[in-house]
Order: sequence, then structure tokens, then C-alpha cells
Amino acid sequence: MKPEEALDPAETSLEEVLATSRRISWANFGKKLLLYTPSFIYYEISNYRNVGCPFPSFSVTGDFCALRCEHCDASLLTSMIPTITPDALFEACKKVKEKGGRGVLVSGGCLSNGRVPLERFLETIAKIKKQLGLTVVVHTGLVSEEVAKGLAEAGVDGALLDIIGDEETIKQVYHLKASVKDYEESLTLLERYKVPMIPHVLVGLHYGELRGELRALKIIAEHNPSAVVVIALIPLPGTPMENVSPPSPSSVVRVLAAARLMMPNVPLALGCARPKGDHRNETDKLAIEAGVNAIAFPSERALEKAKAFNLSYVFLPTCCSQVYIDVNR
Repeated sequence: MKPEEALDPAETSLEEVLATSRRISWANFGKKLLLYTPSFIYYEISNYRNVGCPFPSFSVTGDFCALRCEHCDASLLTSMIPTITPDALFEACKKVKEKGGRGVLVSGGCLSNGRVPLERFLETIAKIKKQLGLTVVVHTGLVSEEVAKGLAEAGVDGALLDIIGDEETIKQVYHLKASVKDYEESLTLLERYKVPMIPHVLVGLHYGELRGELRALKIIAEHNPSAVVVIALIPLPGTPMENVSPPSPSSVVRVLAAARLMMPNVPLALGCARPKGDHRNETDKLAIEAGVNAIAFPSERALEKAKAFNLSYVFLPTCCSQVYIDVNR
């Protein structure tokens, strides 16, 4: 089966797509499932809740973002803890360590060039790794050579960035004067400096439509990712996309399966950004049928399906980007 067929319902039935993806995944990784529940979102499910092991998200720009993308409009930054100076970031990480936490997500809004302004935080991130020993994953936006080199020298545990495969989406949704080649160049730089990179593909980013997801996956497949995370559009209240219909669960999981067909040996995760309720229940179920390696904040339906497939599963308090390490333990 070709990846294009996995995305096209007219070419291949969903059942066949899932069965093929699942067969490849189980052959290469075994019948196990990693369930990630970092504390930056409160999570509770039958017999489990994510308390006692902090894994917060920090924004190095506070609530500022120059792009104000159509799907987010900087609203996601308000849920992060502001750490707008290097000292503030280090002190916040120190508190995480003192409370028994295992790691942090360093994020922030983008400047007008599509980059999170990480340059002045690079030495501090290196200090956090060396002195505190925390897992540090970083949202980068587009990557400069200075940042790629600095992240490598700091020893970060993962660079996270959305890869967009459509020029119009970059302009219309991200309000960014950039191209698909700029995103590919970011992967090239991270690969050159051997930074563990975990590219994300946001399904339905173009106002709920699938547009460029396959191209994004093809670009990622050429750059030796440590893992790939598939996420889905959430129509957030107060944003220009609040009334947009998200992509269907089957569309989301077809992208996941296409990723598996292109990258049979790369760990795949269904990330935390996806709609809740019935949509999440169905997406999670289908993702497990596709043999996904990890799910962030799984639904009850996910656990039911995992048990039906006799999968071994474990809850982990860190970011799902770390699937590339945990899947081999």
C-alpha cells in the first residue's frame, strides 16, 4: 500500500489501512502502548491521575506571539507558566526538581520570522540539563543554525516543531512569510547537529481540511526523525477557527497510518492536541487499531481497546516526544 492510498478513502478501506499499519507496527515494536500524562494538563481516568510528578510547560515569551495564527491566536500560551528571562526559567526548573519532577517543556510564542526566541535561553537550558538533570523538550518554531547548534550543545531531549506541507496554509493560517522549504531547512539543521527531533503534523490545520499533510510526512521521512507526533485541529473558542469543523477521527488516523507506511521503524505518537469527547474516543480507538506506539492523555476507550488487543501499556508522566527513548525500554 502506498501512503497516498492510506489517505484516500476511494483507494483503500479504512479497515485495510489500519490492519496494514498495525501489522507493521507490531512487527517492529511489539504489542505495547505508552500512555503519556505530563502535568501541564490535569488528567484523571479510571484508577489513575497525573499527580505527584510535575512536568510543566514554560513560555519564554509569556503570552506574546507575533504571528497570532488563525487556529490558536496565542491562546495556548495562557496555559503556560511565563518565564521570560533566563533566570526565571532556571528558578522555575529548580522548583520542578525540588518537587520531584522529571522534566519540562520550554515553549513560547513566535516572532514575525516564525521562530521562538530561544537564543538567550540556550546557556540556561544547558545549565538546567547539567545541574538539574531534568528532561528538557523545546518547542522551536523555525530553527536557525545558532539555535540548532545551541540545542545540541545543551543536550536537549527533543526539539518539537510543526511541519507544514502547504504554502497557502503557511500564509493564511500562520500569517508567516515563509515557505515549505524553510520548514525542511529547520529539519536539516537539527539533523546536522544531531538534535533529537520530533516533528509534529497537525491534521486539518487548513481550516479543518487535509492539505499538505502528506507532503509534510514525506519531508519528515527524509530527515531521520527520532519520533513523529500526529495531532489534530481543535477549534478553540475565541479564535478565528472556533466554528471550523475538525478533521474526522478517520482522517486523523489515516495520516497516522500514512506516517507508519513511510517510516516503519520510527516511533509514532498521537499527541495531546486533539478534540475531546466522542471525537477523542473514536480517534484513540482507531489509533490503537493502527498500532500507534504512544498516546498522550488517552481516553477510556483507548484503554478498553488496548485491553481487547492484549497490549501491555504503562502510564508515564513525561512528554510523548520521549517515545523514541521509552519504546525501547
